[in-house]
Amino acid sequence: MIRLSIRAKLFLTLLLAAVLAVVGTQAFVHWSFLRGLEELAEARAQEHIGRIGDRLAALYARDGDWSQLQQDRRLWLGILFEDARLPPRLRQAFAEPGPWPPDPRMLGTPGADAPGADAPGGNRRPGIMHPQRLLPLRIMLLDVDDAPIYGRAELLDQARRYPLTLDGQRIGSLAVLPGPGISDAAQRRFRERQGAQIWVIALGMLVLAALLALPAAALLTRPVTALQRTARRLATGDYQARAPSAARDELGRLAQDLNALAETLQRNQAARQRWVADIAHELRTPLGLLQANIEALQDGLRRPDAQTLAGLLEDVLRLGRLVDDLNELTRTEPGTPAYHPVPVDLDGLLADLIDGHRARFARAGLRLSYATEGPGPWTLYADPDRLAQLIGNLLNNSLAYTDSGQPVALRLTRARDQLLIRLDDGPPGLPEDALPQLFERLYRVEASRNRRTGGAGLGLAIARNIVEAHGGEISAEHASLGGLGIRIRLPALESASASTAAGPNRDVQRGTADD
Repeated sequence: MIRLSIRAKLFLTLLLAAVLAVVGTQAFVHWSFLRGLEELAEARAQEHIGRIGDRLAALYARDGDWSQLQQDRRLWLGILFEDARLPPRLRQAFAEPGPWPPDPRMLGTPGADAPGADAPGGNRRPGIMHPQRLLPLRIMLLDVDDAPIYGRAELLDQARRYPLTLDGQRIGSLAVLPGPGISDAAQRRFRERQGAQIWVIALGMLVLAALLALPAAALLTRPVTALQRTARRLATGDYQARAPSAARDELGRLAQDLNALAETLQRNQAARQRWVADIAHELRTPLGLLQANIEALQDGLRRPDAQTLAGLLEDVLRLGRLVDDLNELTRTEPGTPAYHPVPVDLDGLLADLIDGHRARFARAGLRLSYATEGPGPWTLYADPDRLAQLIGNLLNNSLAYTDSGQPVALRLTRARDQLLIRLDDGPPGLPEDALPQLFERLYRVEASRNRRTGGAGLGLAIARNIVEAHGGEISAEHASLGGLGIRIRLPALESASASTAAGPNRDVQRGTADD
């Protein structure tokens, strides 16, 4: 099976379109040309018939009837051939008594062909016109009762009638037998010559179209070739490859999309490399501590007492927490099957979570509060376990980094079809450049922060995964309380059952850890 390239297919398409256009145009021009010639011939025939009718009417006005014309066939021929175009030999033959129109066979001429019909031996006899092609020899004269004066009754059914009138009174009619549309030899030769020339022009246009289609196909497929080269470079791992995208057509937009894909792949590659390096760094620290402590025990530098074993256990537990966080980060990626959404009363869920964390915040000297603002309902379609994990991670972050004695406030509001969760805590705050990176994996505001208290930097990354998996948005900003402010938007569930499931509106503050 022959496989054609896009360039070959485009060339053939352009050539086929040119062929159809040229052939169609040629056919239309040929038809229009013939139609014009036939209309011209018809107009000339009508004009000729009109002149014959005028002469016949003048003759009838002079004689009062058709008797003289009926007796003198030469007079009839004179009226028909006012321009004396009939050759003398034919004029003499037609002047003899006999049927009208005369039988062509009586002249010994060969058939009703074009001028100069084939003579014996295949040669043309120029200047000889078959009588059936001459308009006057196809005209019959009828009296007022449609009786033939010059004509044959058996031919009248084929003839077209033209009435003759004098002073508004009908005096007879002319019956014209059908004949060729183009009767003049010069006109027919012109038609044949022009038809041949039109086909020659059409062939030349097709050759020109083929010559133009080849470079046009190469020009149009050049962007496709560039896209193909870029895609191949991307497939080999060269994510710095870019396709030219200056064009404003579909190929230009495709190049822009391909470049956007390349940028995404490049960012993902850098993020993956950074991610692997950060994981290795996070794992290296507890593993290094374990190795150092175990080697110290082996060398006798440390005694295997309860304090040493407790330190080893703490390093193992920290390593296990890091592994668990990495596992949770993977499981909470949007699109994973770890989500089981159901209608959830967010107000009740947040209230229960706050009640569960009060004791821990109280022991840390933090004032924890929760309140709803505005009317409900507070129902959304979500996985309650993942929402609990989300809020738990945010509360743990505030618990770890908020100074003792400072407030931590959780608020729930509604804006049309969205539920808004706001978590604000007290000092210390964060620098402005840290806010956009706060939800990145393994990111810490201070790289040297103590891992025993600061964690691995995955909690907020897990929170972002959970929010995005529920079709929401999460962002960070400076809080009015002096610390960090987390803003979460989640789509609300609009239904009659949602209003009833939300329960009474909680406009009052639920209390703080100081109650």
